[in-house]
Amino acid sequence: MNILVTNDDGIMAPGIFILKKELEKKHNVYIVAPDIERSATGHAITIRNPLWAKKIFLNNEFLGYAVNGTPADCVKLGLEAIYNNIEFDIIISGINKGPNLGTDLLYSGTVSGALEGSLNGYPAIAISSANYQNPNYETAAKFISDFLENPDFIAMPDFSALNINVPNVEYSEIKGFKITRQSKRRYKDYFEPRKDPYGNTYYWMLGEIIEDDNEEDSDYFVLKENYVSITPIKSFLTDFEYMKKLKKIKEDKNGFKG
Repeated sequence: MNILVTNDDGIMAPGIFILKKELEKKHNVYIVAPDIERSATGHAITIRNPLWAKKIFLNNEFLGYAVNGTPADCVKLGLEAIYNNIEFDIIISGINKGPNLGTDLLYSGTVSGALEGSLNGYPAIAISSANYQNPNYETAAKFISDFLENPDFIAMPDFSALNINVPNVEYSEIKGFKITRQSKRRYKDYFEPRKDPYGNTYYWMLGEIIEDDNEEDSDYFVLKENYVSITPIKSFLTDFEYMKKLKKIKEDKNGFKG
């Protein structure tokens, strides 16, 4: 397969070249990734500044293109400009340092890189190693390589993608995978005021994770059990149940009434 790879940790992050090394055993891999870390940029794209793409070499071997933009920029540029002569089979975003679970999906540049691929009509996967301090990228890379061997998994509906989170264990310790839903895992944030050397106040965001959605089909629950979490996601955010309720509200000349 021809695979376009991006991430949000930056082109020099170890996760992306470990992924490339593993996938290249069986596939053609093309990297277009941010020049620096672009975590938590969501699905932002650059529209008022030029984008630059620079060839990056690692140990005298071509690694890919570094772009001064977001993960979504990288996918768009890769598909529509840099590699517009390549027939890609799938877009993969990662391997992310740390999990993308629950409300992370709204902020994650990794997930948005995959969703940008799906918006352009390609199967797409976001993959993360579920540890911030010492992620086991090799396990995640081996999992995704084996996962791609099953064509049923990459026959995705239009505008859909898979968000995959891999436990931070040795590959032999993974119990398997489970199809999960996006949980309600979220953050209770607060801002700590601090002073710069000139006495000006600035704020540093801190917080704690809230995990109170303990159903066995939730993404973070299965990770704790050493299963890979695979969550199907899509770009469109319409709440159809709420839409049904809103349609019952009628408007007259005096305003709204039920």
